Amino acid sequence: MEYTKLGATGLDVSRICLGCMSYGVPDAGGWPWSLDADDAKPFFRQALDAGINFFDTADVYSAGTSEEITGRWLGEMADRDEIVVATKVFNRMRTGPNGAGLSRKAIMTGIDASLRRLDMDYVDLYQIHRWDPETPIEETLEALHDVVKAGKARYVGASSMWAWQFAKALHLQDANGWARFVTMQDHYNLLYREEEREMLPLCADEGIGAIPWSPLARGKLTRDWDSSTTRGETDEFGKSLYRDSDRYIVERVAEVAEKRGVSRAQVALAWVLNNPVVDAPIVGATKEHHLADAIAAVDLRLDDDEIAALEERYEPRGVAGHR
Repeated sequence: MEYTKLGATGLDVSRICLGCMSYGVPDAGGWPWSLDADDAKPFFRQALDAGINFFDTADVYSAGTSEEITGRWLGEMADRDEIVVATKVFNRMRTGPNGAGLSRKAIMTGIDASLRRLDMDYVDLYQIHRWDPETPIEETLEALHDVVKAGKARYVGASSMWAWQFAKALHLQDANGWARFVTMQDHYNLLYREEEREMLPLCADEGIGAIPWSPLARGKLTRDWDSSTTRGETDEFGKSLYRDSDRYIVERVAEVAEKRGVSRAQVALAWVLNNPVVDAPIVGATKEHHLADAIAAVDLRLDDDEIAALEERYEPRGVAGHR
């Protein structure tokens, strides 16, 4: 496994981050395709054995049970000082007032609840899951700063938003001496490259590490376009992200993979990892080969002709994934 510094920090993270959204109790508000604790256990073992030290979850995943499963198995299998654990806050966790968003109250309640579920004293990276238009950004940023100063998080990060919003937040953090965002968890893959317009150049200029979500486009880049999966059939959010013409890019991935004698997932992830702003794509795994392919992709180097072939059929589109 290769390691890199996370953004401009001194923190070492593996080039692959295990995304833990796939682990949770379906009956607790999870998805039909999520794995319960016993079924999830082997993937934490596989990741750790391969040298992966970076794990990402969120409070909202399966109504908190993803955090519980992540904390349970990492607590049993890993040295806390050697792993990097990330979670997120923003989405609704309970009914009624103050059950969602990025107010000071929501953030302070959220971090304590996440730490209880993870059974940890701190998280390494605490991220805002989306931008909250109903809370002054200054309130959010100062609360995140206080979370860091209280020792409950080592760093703070952000997720999908407009580049102007991220630039504004970074400016306010610098101006007020608040803990600075060190990562951007954005939507980026061969089927969705709009982040190349403004967000990724901003990250490069500001020393922000990109840790993309859905680097395999909900698995679409790993299989024939017309094939179906349980997740594909039930993931309403995922259905809104891509278009039918993207099948031509999927076919290019298949062609490159066949010529190289590797899986499609390896090719698609190698393309994401080729971007120098990307520190670690977040990869979900519900089958053993999912992680094996992700790990192998770290060592796969695409040549200029292969990259050009993969990128040639891309069609610009509207921004997707901010909500």
